[in-house]
Amino acid sequence: MEESREIFWNIGSSGHILYYLLIPLAAILAYAVYRRYRLWRLGRPDNRLSDLGKSLRAFIVTGIVDGLIHRRFLREPYPGLMHFLIFWGAIVLLLAAATDFVTHYFTGGLEGKPYLGASLVVDVLGLVVLVGLGIAVYRRYIQRPERLDNQPEDAIALSLIFVIVLTGFLIEGLRIAALDPDWGAWSPGGWVVAQIFGGLSIGTLETLHKSLWWFHVGLTLGVIVYVALTFSSLAHIVVSPFNVLFRSLRPKGALAPIDLETAEVYGVAKIDDFTWKHLLDLDSCTRCGRCQDVCPAYLSGKALSPKKMIQDLKQHWLEMAPSLLAAKAGGGNGGNPDNPGENSPSMIGDVITTEVIWDCTTCRACMEACPVFIEHIDKIIDMRRNLVLEQAEIPETSEMVLRCIEDRGHTCRGTTYSRGDWCVPLGLPSISEDKDVEIVYWVGCASSLEDRSIKIAVALANVLKAAGVKVGVMSEDETCCGEPARRMGNEYLFQMQVTKNIEAFNKHGIKKILVSCPHCYNTFKNEYPQFGGEFEVVHHSQFIADLIREGRLKLTNGLEQTITYHDACYLGRHNDIYDSPREVVKGIPQARIVEMERNRRRSFCCGGGGGHFWIEERDVRISEMRAEQALETKAGILATACPYCLQMFEDAIKAKEATESLQAMDIAELVESAIQK
Repeated sequence: MEESREIFWNIGSSGHILYYLLIPLAAILAYAVYRRYRLWRLGRPDNRLSDLGKSLRAFIVTGIVDGLIHRRFLREPYPGLMHFLIFWGAIVLLLAAATDFVTHYFTGGLEGKPYLGASLVVDVLGLVVLVGLGIAVYRRYIQRPERLDNQPEDAIALSLIFVIVLTGFLIEGLRIAALDPDWGAWSPGGWVVAQIFGGLSIGTLETLHKSLWWFHVGLTLGVIVYVALTFSSLAHIVVSPFNVLFRSLRPKGALAPIDLETAEVYGVAKIDDFTWKHLLDLDSCTRCGRCQDVCPAYLSGKALSPKKMIQDLKQHWLEMAPSLLAAKAGGGNGGNPDNPGENSPSMIGDVITTEVIWDCTTCRACMEACPVFIEHIDKIIDMRRNLVLEQAEIPETSEMVLRCIEDRGHTCRGTTYSRGDWCVPLGLPSISEDKDVEIVYWVGCASSLEDRSIKIAVALANVLKAAGVKVGVMSEDETCCGEPARRMGNEYLFQMQVTKNIEAFNKHGIKKILVSCPHCYNTFKNEYPQFGGEFEVVHHSQFIADLIREGRLKLTNGLEQTITYHDACYLGRHNDIYDSPREVVKGIPQARIVEMERNRRRSFCCGGGGGHFWIEERDVRISEMRAEQALETKAGILATACPYCLQMFEDAIKAKEATESLQAMDIAELVESAIQK
């Protein structure tokens, strides 16, 4: 007898009902997605497919790398492996069911070696699903990590998948026990079951088989209906791919601009002020807690948990949805702030506290960790925008900095310097006086006007001079790039600064800019193009690395020190610049580089991003946590490539009383010390 399997063995022609049931099932699914689609569309418009080709290409690449290969999941080996086993096992089981259907109706079914091979693969992957489920149960209910908030739907989902896979093996085992084929061992899971039930009569085996078959089919179809009607956590199987498809194609470091002339509301005050994509984000969240585990605000005891924020917004959205749908159907906008309903909570204040909104350092660790590309930072900044521009509610120190930018064009309150003072002793020409320069150095507020950061600018100027690079500065024509204003929610002030700077660049014919601040780098490179400012931007870590590589810069003085390098968030996660700074450090003779446990895309924040450089920090200081991580390496120098990181770390090292064992330095200062004088 040829190796094969009769698809409806012991079931008869009634088994074909299964395929007819798929038609109403598809209708139920379509209706369920349509109902959810109506809820997503409560948000404002957001054209996420303006470049369909680019979106599809990004979706395919992301689907392969992060979906099929599980790149983001496997950054955490244990939970990543768990999801990988369940995902791929389920995919193969579904493909097997589809193959059964196609081969049965169009080719007469698989036979011979193809059948045996398929049977072995399917059984092994079915066992893999059970292993993955076991790991999931152990993790959720034995280990119970803090980031997982177990809810009844989680246990229901795991139980349903387990019963479906287990009954599949039982059905297969009963069939093998009844037929006793020579090739039964090619279905190892079913073969084991067959040994257990082998002593039963053929009639009993057939009765059990038929009963379990219909139970298995009914349960499988019922689970699909359950997911459709409840939109439980298993719905992420459907929703997540859409969320990946519609993810932002902006540069990672760029926020979405506001059209200040046409916007009906500045930022987001109510749930339906979010765009439909942000509401889709809420549905895509599976509460895995990866974002929470890497959030420096949460880990330092602040009120913000990215996961809880998304879940709180989701609950609020679903609670408000009926009234919003009714208002929309009645011709209202569903979001009239003058008539929110007697018992309707305020999204900002009641659902998401201002404390949570201001805790975020915009480090992007949450978005880098999220496997379904939820956009946490955009939501937080949109709520900040509303607080600042509509409600005039902002931390006092932040307000003073914003006023300083508006009045003086910089962030350094109380400074006694003017922007060009630092470079006078060095003889650096102003671009307004001498345009014959290789590159224009945008110094930035801190490195122009604050004592400690000025040393970075001086060091960089000396390094460039040693390499024979003729550099110019904008001096008094330079004004704040606007980044702090945008991250603190004042989009209006940010756009004012953008306009001023683009006009200044155009006036001097500047097309290429060298910067030593990652925040300036990110803003010029990723956000100024939103307003027509197209410039080539180079960070000083990249420029110095190129000079060393090209042989223009000779480092001859040895530095017998162990150095650990800190990846600034806006250089690393926001712009993927990880190698250049390390190349610079490695180029210093006799220097030894050692990595902190959290490095590159997993780097910990200094605590100064998102305007927090000017906001008094509660609880444990993020910068002190990072300093402790540096101290664990036993390094003598904590190197960075950001003036804000540098100042945060100097304060943290003093607070930890570790100034004798650890020193914070910019990479430009390290290179300056290695130049032959």
